[in-house]
Amino acid sequence: MAQLRQEVDPSEVGLDVKALDRLDQHFAHYVDEGRLPGYLVAVARGGRVAHLTAQGHRDRAAGLPVEADTIWRIYSMTKPVTAVAVLLLMEDGLLSLDDPVDRFLPEFASPRVHVSGSGDDMVTRPADGPIRIRHLLTHTAGLTFAFYHTHPVDARYREAGLEFSVPAGADLAETMAVYARMPLQFEPGTQWNYSVGFNVLSRVIEVVSGQRLDEFFADRIFRPLGMPDAGLHIVPEQADRLSELYGETEGGGIEAIPGLPLRGRPRFLSGSGGLAATAYDYHRFAEMLRRGGELDGVRLLSAASVRLLAGNHLPGGADLRTFGAPVHREPGNDGLGFGLGVSVVIDPDRTLAPSSAGTYGWTGAATTAFWVDPAHDLTVQFHTQVRPKTLKVFPELRRLVHESILD
Repeated sequence: MAQLRQEVDPSEVGLDVKALDRLDQHFAHYVDEGRLPGYLVAVARGGRVAHLTAQGHRDRAAGLPVEADTIWRIYSMTKPVTAVAVLLLMEDGLLSLDDPVDRFLPEFASPRVHVSGSGDDMVTRPADGPIRIRHLLTHTAGLTFAFYHTHPVDARYREAGLEFSVPAGADLAETMAVYARMPLQFEPGTQWNYSVGFNVLSRVIEVVSGQRLDEFFADRIFRPLGMPDAGLHIVPEQADRLSELYGETEGGGIEAIPGLPLRGRPRFLSGSGGLAATAYDYHRFAEMLRRGGELDGVRLLSAASVRLLAGNHLPGGADLRTFGAPVHREPGNDGLGFGLGVSVVIDPDRTLAPSSAGTYGWTGAATTAFWVDPAHDLTVQFHTQVRPKTLKVFPELRRLVHESILD
């Protein structure tokens, strides 16, 4: 069974053992306090795992520990995988980033943009231009999520049964018909707003490739990279390794909550947040990116495509705080641009946590995270399974890893 293992002493690759011990102690304290059930953190430099810690439980009630081969719901860490899938189709010559989405999904022709009002009094106008593939990849399409409760358009999503992004019982194709009826929150390309756009890309991948999304991921990404446990559902022999999912309570503790329906192939295949994977699987994916599209002699993407993914695509070099919709204009978005499915550090002097210019990565809703730091030849990943309310681990994780870099 493939599982991640420490391959080198941290000191051999320029990492401070004492700083990494502080990292472990910090998150062990969260486990001891009952704020996390358990966690796994891995730091690799130059492709070799130099720090790997698994603590606590993957299932507290059953007393099952976190282990190197634990399977995690990675939620939005699915999005970089979907971005790679789109880039593969681009390299195949089957689409371009500037293609209108309605070339593949005709229901998205003639989008309309919110002007004023709400509910039955909402006023819309025809969009000045189409939604393009690059708009979906960069969250600048004008789409939204129902959970924001900050704009009349997200209210329209709730009215359409999109509280959980998907109409009950719908598949990808059926869901696209609902999305396409929604007004856009803004003109495509004029703001950044985290949204259902990667579900739209999931359907584009199916239409262009002629395969179901899970089949395309397996054939073009997971098998070539050697990611044996990654997938949009798990098989029975994987079930005992799947971590329980927890939610943060009002008092700061955690309790078990329902998770993604991973046991058996789901009707809705989400390239936005549907993947489960082990740390070994995501290490392979992150290392492919760090190495410019190649891993162990397998060239998955061109180096140019990886640079495209990891560059800032916001107009004029803007960051997320200045270019984002109002809900995203918060200090945590200072100094961060956005690439294709990943945030990108463009001004490390302004980021909330210490970072290096060019570092890119993303997080997941159950408090998972990864990043690639090209300047220091690092890949980092963190896994637990808590849907947070006030819990914030990522700034401290970034700081503690950054403090471990000696050269």
